[in-house]
Formats: sequence, structure tokens, C-alpha cells
Amino acid sequence: MAGIRLQPEKPDLPSTRTPAAIELMSDDERSIAADSWSMKSEYGSTLDDEQRHAEASDALAVGNLPPASDYCSDKEEEEGDGLSWMLGLQRHWDATYLDELANFREHGHAGEIWFGADVMETVASWTKNLCVDISCRHMPSHVQDDSKTEPVDQAYQDLSTWSVLDVGTGNGLLLQELAKHGFCDLTGVDYSEDAINLAQGLADRNGLTNINFSVDDVLETKLDRKFLLVMDKGTLDAIGLYPDGPIKRIMYWDSVVKLVAPGGLLVITSCNSTKDELVREVEIFNQRRNSILEEHETLRDQESLEYPSLFQYLDHVRSYPTFMPGGVVGSRVVTVAFCRY
Repeated sequence: MAGIRLQPEKPDLPSTRTPAAIELMSDDERSIAADSWSMKSEYGSTLDDEQRHAEASDALAVGNLPPASDYCSDKEEEEGDGLSWMLGLQRHWDATYLDELANFREHGHAGEIWFGADVMETVASWTKNLCVDISCRHMPSHVQDDSKTEPVDQAYQDLSTWSVLDVGTGNGLLLQELAKHGFCDLTGVDYSEDAINLAQGLADRNGLTNINFSVDDVLETKLDRKFLLVMDKGTLDAIGLYPDGPIKRIMYWDSVVKLVAPGGLLVITSCNSTKDELVREVEIFNQRRNSILEEHETLRDQESLEYPSLFQYLDHVRSYPTFMPGGVVGSRVVTVAFCRY
């Protein structure tokens, strides 16, 4: 799965931005709804996927919010080509990757690079530098000497120890780009089987045997492993375009936090949300996770439940081209890193 395709043929005009579904609720409404969902899901670990969806729907109802279908962020697009709406459906991606897989097998084409090759290269390079910086800062104090090059050299070597997961990997080219930058423990998942077949074929062709691919839906993940680095390039965008986008976004955050190791990073690249909007969404997530601790302090002590896992804003890419519609500085794409603690 990937994000919305940009329109490079009109570089002077910002592409139409589909509002993230979560924006359509007020802060108070989001807090009420999300708190209810979090308390039910956090302490109801036996919930199956249908129950999780039903409970998230109930969470919206707690705030007297309209049905999830009323939030569908494609409403302004339905009279157009319907592309944004289709990006929220698995059948769209299944059909897309079926075509791209056939094209690869017949002509050797890798398929689309969503957000473009320049953005992909920027994401990989910036993420590598961020991980190097973190490795340097966490090295023992006796080697923290800026006058020597050993810490940086060691940090680059440490990239091989960073376990990486790409959710909604699509054709897996982002993982190939990360491999070029020194990452070795690489895993890509996508809910489209043909996407995984395409990604595996491309990796095999390029001799990248250290990348593992499997079919998995981040909203209903079956992975039982945590990763130091989780990449999301457009997947949250697509999830927000589901007809029940608000529910899916609640499920996304509760799922992805379980995939990031303590002290690890979540790096999100989006063309549907600004940096501030993603930071605010994480703040709301943290608030409802904290509410679990406050509301269930006694239960936590009795059952030895863990403290909720939270995210903290760390940094964002500042090198993307910007524009100023109405005097407000913006960019077509944002990449934001959050640290799990």
C-alpha cells in the first residue's frame, strides 16, 4: 500500500489535499471517543478483529458523532475521478499490484514509486542520518569525543543492528533504498499478496536476500516482533481514506505502537497531513493511552499491567520544497519521526 500520487506536471500548484479523517472531529469529541475505545481495547486483549472494529465504532458513538460513513474524506472527490476514494480500498491495491506484477514479469518494470524517487531517496537518507545521530548519542560516554571519528564510524556499523519494518511496503523499493544506506535487517509487509510477490521479485532480481516480505495488514497485524524502526510511506494516508476512516485511524495507532520497540522510531511520510497535524494526532493518542493508566490504576496494580506505550515527536524533514498558498507555508509531502517510549 502506498500514498496518493503527486501531480508533477503542475509544479506551481499545490495538489488537492484530502483532509485527514481525524480532523473532522473536535479535540473534545476525539478525546471522549478515543478514551472509550482505548480502555476497551487495552484491557480486552482477546478482542478479535470484528470486535475491535465494533468497539471503535462504539467509541465514536460515545461522543455523539455521526456514523463513520459520514466522515468519508472522498465526498468532495466523488463527482471527480474518484481516485482518492479508491485509494482507501484493498480491491484497488489488489488490482493495481496485479497489473504491476504482470508488467514486471513481462517487461521487468518495477512499477510506480509513490511520492516519487526524489522523496524516497530523501526519506531513506534522512532516516539513516537520524539513526546515526541516535546511535552516536547513545554510545558509552567514554567514546563521546567529537574530536574523533570513531563514534560516527561505529554508528554507521550500528545500522546493521537496526531492525526495520515497512508497513504497506508495496513494491518494496523503499526497503531497497534503505539497504543501500546500510540497513540489513529489513522486513516489508502489505495486505496485498500481489504487492508482496512483486516486492519479492524485485528484491530477488537485485540480489537483496536480506529483505523479508510477508502478507500482513497493519490494522490486524499478526506480527509478533517489535522493530527499532517502522516506516510508513503513505499507508496512514490511505487508511484515512477508508469510508470508516476515523475508526481505522484509531485502530492504526493502537496497532502500530505494538510494532515499535521501546526507544524505537516510527517514521511517517504523508501528503495528506501536515507535520503539525501528525504531531497533534500523536498527542491525542498519548492522551487516551494515559487515560487508561488514570482510569485503571487499581486494575493495573492488581494484574501487573504495563504502562501504556507512548510516542514523542523527534524531528521532521526540512528539505522538501515549500509553497505559500494564502501566505501559509506548506509542502506537498512531510516526513515526521516519532520515538516510542
